[in-house]
Amino acid sequence: MENYRFTAFEKTGETLFDEVWTFANDETAKIEGQKQIDDNGISEKAHRLVNSTGKLILFHV
Repeated sequence: MENYRFTAFEKTGETLFDEVWTFANDETAKIEGQKQIDDNGISEKAHRLVNSTGKLILFHV
């Protein structure tokens, strides 16, 4: 299992989420991460999900 950092922001720069999520791999992180984003109702907010090396897995402006 790997740790992934998820952050989401308002247009004002206010941080909505700054969490560590754990997934088996990058592909699972992309699929399951998007589900969590949708479940939290923030799919239209600026957000990113990166793996432990800093690689972008999901990104939305």
